[in-house]
Amino acid sequence: MNPNQASSETLKQPFLVKIKKNLAFRSKWGELNGSMGDLGTFIPIILALTLAKDLDLGTTLIFTGIYNFATGALYGIPMPVQPMKAISSVAISSGPDFGVPEVMFAGIWTGVILMFLGVTGLMEFVYRFIPLSVVRGVQLSQGLNFAMTGIKYVRNVQNFKTNKSGGDRPWLGLDGLILALVCACFIIIVNGSGEENEENEANDGGERKKSKWKRFLFSLPSAFMVFLLGLAFAIVRRPKVLSEMKFGPSRIHLLKISKHAMKEGFLRGTIPQLPLSILNSVIAVCKLSSDLFPGRRFTSTSLSVTVGVMNLVGCWFGAVPCCHGAGGLAGQYKFGGRSGGCVALLGIAKLVLGLVLGSSIVKVLDQFPVGVLGVLLLFAGIELAMAARDMNSKDETFVMLVCASVSLVGSGASVGFVCGIVIYLLLKLRKVQKNESCSNVWN
Repeated sequence: MNPNQASSETLKQPFLVKIKKNLAFRSKWGELNGSMGDLGTFIPIILALTLAKDLDLGTTLIFTGIYNFATGALYGIPMPVQPMKAISSVAISSGPDFGVPEVMFAGIWTGVILMFLGVTGLMEFVYRFIPLSVVRGVQLSQGLNFAMTGIKYVRNVQNFKTNKSGGDRPWLGLDGLILALVCACFIIIVNGSGEENEENEANDGGERKKSKWKRFLFSLPSAFMVFLLGLAFAIVRRPKVLSEMKFGPSRIHLLKISKHAMKEGFLRGTIPQLPLSILNSVIAVCKLSSDLFPGRRFTSTSLSVTVGVMNLVGCWFGAVPCCHGAGGLAGQYKFGGRSGGCVALLGIAKLVLGLVLGSSIVKVLDQFPVGVLGVLLLFAGIELAMAARDMNSKDETFVMLVCASVSLVGSGASVGFVCGIVIYLLLKLRKVQKNESCSNVWN
C-alpha cells in the first residue's frame, strides 16, 4: 500500500469512527419513538407556510432531511431542526408583500449574523456571561408557550392557512377531543413523567417475571404509535388523497435576488427572529444539551455555525429557514431519543418523502388530526419547562419567574431576557450594598 494512502486512512479513521458512534442507536424503539418528539412543532408550521405562502414542501423536506442527518452525525444527540418561528409567524400573518422570497432572505440574513457571531467567538462570550437563572426563564417561557399552544390545538379547531383558531373541537370524530385525550392518556401510561426505564427495572428476578407485561407496555414507542394512528386517520378522513398524490421530487430553483425581498426580509423577518435564535436556538439548546447529556461538551460557537450554514445553503433553494430548538430537543429526549441516530432516522424519512412524493405530501398532512399534533407538542413543551426545576435559591427562582412571565405576556423572549438580566444585576447590586453596610456596622 502507498505510504501516503496509509497515512490518509489513519487520519480518516477517527472521524469515521466518531460518526458511526454518534449515529449508533442506544435503543431501537427509543430512537424511533424519539424521532416523533418534534413533529408537533414541525408539521403545523410547515403546513401553514405551504398552504398560506406556497412554500415548496418537497424542497423543504429534502433539505431538512439532510440537516437532520448531518446534525445527528455531528453532535451524537437528538439535535432538532425546526422552522424559524418568528419568521414563519410574520409570513403567515402578513399579506402577499411578504412571500417566499422575503421568508428566504430573512433566513439568509439570520444565518449570516449567527455565522458571524459563531466564527468570531462572540456567541461563546455571550453564553458564558448569561446567568443560568435567565436561561432557565427563557426555557420555562418557551416550554409553557409550546404546552399552551398544544392545548389550544387539542381544544379548538385550527385553520393553519390563516393562523387562527376556530370554535371548540367536537368530542367525537376522527379529529375529535376524545381521540386527543386517549392519545394523551396512552403516552402518560407508557412514558410517565419521563423517568428512565432502567430505573423501573431494579427488581428481583421473580418480580421481573410478574411484571413482564408491564415492562412490555413501558417499552412501547408511544409517540410513534400515536403518529401512525394519526396518519391512518388522515387517510380515512379523505381516502382520495392517495390517488391525488404524485410521484417525484419538486424542481429545485435558485432564489431570485430582489432588493425588496432583501429589505423586507431583514426588517420584518430577521430582526424579530434574531433574539429568539440566539436565546432559544443556541444558548438554551447548549445549556439543555449539557444538562441532558452530562460529560459531553456542546459549544454555542458550533451551534451558531450550524444554524448559519443550514440557512446559507438551503434558503437559496427555497427550503424553510431552520434553527435548532430547546423544545424540539426536550421533546425528542422525552420520547426516548438519546443519540444522533434518532434525528438521522427522521432525516432519512424526510429525504425519502421529499424525493418520492415531493410537495404532494401536503395533501396528507392537511388531513392529519390536529388534536394529535397538539398532544405531541404539549408533552414536548412540558419536558422543556421541567428543565427549570433546578433553581435552588429564592433569588434564582425570582429572576427565572420574572423573565418567563414577561416573555409569556406577548412581549417575547427578547424583552423577557432583558428584564431578567436587569433584575439579576439589581439583586447582585443589592447584595453588594447589603454586605458593605453590614461590614460598616461591624467596623
